[in-house]
Amino acid sequence: MNAAPSVHRRAFITWLAVYPTITLALLLLGPLTQDLPLAVRTLILTAVVVPVVAYWLIPALMKANASLTRRAREGGGSAA
Repeated sequence: MNAAPSVHRRAFITWLAVYPTITLALLLLGPLTQDLPLAVRTLILTAVVVPVVAYWLIPALMKANASLTRRAREGGGSAA
Protein backbone atom coordinates (compact mmCIF):
# COMPACT_ATOMS: atom_id res chain seq x y z
CA MET A 1 0.00 0.00 0.00
CA ASN A 2 1.29 3.46 -0.90
CA ALA A 3 1.82 5.98 1.85
CA ALA A 4 0.14 9.35 1.39
CA PRO A 5 2.48 12.10 0.23
CA SER A 6 3.71 14.58 2.81
CA VAL A 7 1.63 17.63 3.58
CA HIS A 8 4.20 19.74 1.73
CA ARG A 9 3.96 17.62 -1.40
CA ARG A 10 0.13 17.67 -1.23
CA ALA A 11 0.21 21.46 -0.88
CA PHE A 12 2.46 21.70 -3.94
CA ILE A 13 0.22 19.34 -5.93
CA THR A 14 -2.82 21.40 -4.96
CA TRP A 15 -1.07 24.62 -5.98
CA LEU A 16 0.02 22.99 -9.24
CA ALA A 17 -3.63 22.25 -10.00
CA VAL A 18 -5.15 25.50 -8.72
CA TYR A 19 -2.84 28.20 -10.07
CA PRO A 20 -2.98 27.36 -13.80
CA THR A 21 -6.69 26.56 -13.60
CA ILE A 22 -7.51 29.92 -12.02
CA THR A 23 -5.25 31.71 -14.50
CA LEU A 24 -6.95 30.01 -17.46
CA ALA A 25 -10.43 30.60 -16.04
CA LEU A 26 -9.66 34.29 -15.48
CA LEU A 27 -8.34 34.57 -19.01
CA LEU A 28 -11.44 32.95 -20.50
CA LEU A 29 -14.12 34.26 -18.15
CA GLY A 30 -12.65 37.68 -17.37
CA PRO A 31 -14.02 39.46 -20.43
CA LEU A 32 -17.44 37.83 -19.99
CA THR A 33 -17.76 38.72 -16.31
CA GLN A 34 -15.94 42.04 -16.06
CA ASP A 35 -19.11 44.07 -15.57
CA LEU A 36 -20.48 41.83 -12.83
CA PRO A 37 -20.01 42.56 -9.11
CA LEU A 38 -16.91 40.99 -7.55
CA ALA A 39 -18.93 38.52 -5.46
CA VAL A 40 -20.71 37.22 -8.58
CA ARG A 41 -17.45 36.97 -10.56
CA THR A 42 -15.90 35.04 -7.68
CA LEU A 43 -18.92 32.74 -7.47
CA ILE A 44 -18.70 31.96 -11.19
CA LEU A 45 -14.92 31.47 -11.05
CA THR A 46 -15.09 29.09 -8.09
CA ALA A 47 -18.06 27.21 -9.58
CA VAL A 48 -15.84 26.39 -12.56
CA VAL A 49 -12.46 25.95 -10.89
CA VAL A 50 -13.31 23.91 -7.78
CA PRO A 51 -14.94 20.94 -9.56
CA VAL A 52 -12.21 20.83 -12.22
CA VAL A 53 -9.48 20.86 -9.59
CA ALA A 54 -11.16 18.58 -7.05
CA TYR A 55 -12.55 15.91 -9.38
CA TRP A 56 -10.06 15.88 -12.22
CA LEU A 57 -6.71 17.63 -11.70
CA ILE A 58 -5.80 16.71 -8.13
CA PRO A 59 -6.68 13.01 -8.59
CA ALA A 60 -4.66 12.94 -11.82
CA LEU A 61 -1.69 14.69 -10.20
CA MET A 62 -1.84 12.43 -7.13
CA LYS A 63 -1.85 9.37 -9.41
CA ALA A 64 1.14 10.75 -11.34
CA ASN A 65 2.92 11.49 -8.07
CA ALA A 66 2.34 7.93 -6.83
CA SER A 67 3.62 6.52 -10.11
CA LEU A 68 6.74 8.69 -10.07
CA THR A 69 7.41 7.90 -6.42
CA ARG A 70 6.98 4.17 -7.03
CA ARG A 71 9.34 4.28 -10.02
CA ALA A 72 11.94 6.21 -8.07
CA ARG A 73 11.81 3.72 -5.20
CA GLU A 74 12.07 0.73 -7.54
CA GLY A 75 14.94 2.34 -9.37
CA GLY A 76 16.81 3.19 -6.19
CA GLY A 77 16.24 6.95 -6.44
CA SER A 78 14.56 9.13 -3.85
CA ALA A 79 11.63 11.15 -5.19
CA ALA A 80 9.82 11.14 -1.86
